[in-house]
Amino acid sequence: MPLDRDHVLRSAATLLTRKSTATLDEVARAAGISRATLHRHFAGRDALVRALEALGIAECEAALDTARLDDGPAADAVRRLVAAIQPAAGLLAFLYTENQLFEGEEQNEGWNRIDDRLTALFRRGQEDGEFRIDLTPAWLTEALYGLLASGAWAVTEGRAAPRDFPHMVVELLLGGVRRTPAPQGA
Repeated sequence: MPLDRDHVLRSAATLLTRKSTATLDEVARAAGISRATLHRHFAGRDALVRALEALGIAECEAALDTARLDDGPAADAVRRLVAAIQPAAGLLAFLYTENQLFEGEEQNEGWNRIDDRLTALFRRGQEDGEFRIDLTPAWLTEALYGLLASGAWAVTEGRAAPRDFPHMVVELLLGGVRRTPAPQGA
């Protein structure tokens, strides 16, 4: 019977989201396979993390497509994006802590594509007068990543309900990035 790679990766993602220090033995058990089978397909933790990275990038890009970032007001696009990305937020939170993914020449180009799309969304919001202009689009992108990760951890730890995730992330982000009119007489 061939190995269901998607099942193994999703099982690993679920486990590592809850316990980032899980051993490969624990990952294999969670996937219902032997350690030897896991090792035949992923030569070690780094190979498994790189495969999870590819899954995370694919999930992000699918959410970006679903969110239709160029349609309507930028704030509405942010809301759609957070709702679309919620199922992958735990995996993204895990990947967010894996520093080796974001260092050196081996960085996956997928992250740059995602960054570019998010930065363009925030820039559009600024140009349309929706978002503050004193914060760079790159910083707003980083802030979104941080809020997604924090929200996912809060849900995983039971400190927040999954149904509250989109509201928590979106309202805190937009509450901080919305451009407010200058006070009268200023």
